[in-house]
Amino acid sequence: MEISDDVLCVFSAQIGGQNGSYHINIPDRELTLGDLEPRSSYRVAILSSDSAQTTATEARRSTHERTASKPPVEVGDQRTVDIENIGEQGDGIARVERGYVVVVPETELNERVTIEITDVTKTVAFGEAKQRLESDPTA
Repeated sequence: MEISDDVLCVFSAQIGGQNGSYHINIPDRELTLGDLEPRSSYRVAILSSDSAQTTATEARRSTHERTASKPPVEVGDQRTVDIENIGEQGDGIARVERGYVVVVPETELNERVTIEITDVTKTVAFGEAKQRLESDPTA
């Protein structure tokens, strides 16, 4: 089966229902480590359970091969991020797609900031806070 480069994640789930509406629960790891964002819209493909395991394996391999060699950010990119941790030297730490780490100096824990990426390595990027925003009350 051909797996599109547009696939952001693959997981198995049961379809649940209540009051004439149906839902699929997305695992937390897809939001915290993956490319999905809460309250965003996505297209969903439903596969039979027979093909789901093979497709999931192919998609993970395809996604890994496509993304393993290239960081999800480039110098000059602007992102809005939440500072999730503070590093040993006091710098803020945020995560973007695939759990990729961005270090943002002069920020505080739980602060929401718009940053500009200033340096990128294979494993970590560095950003500069450009605008401080109100923290997300639902986070």
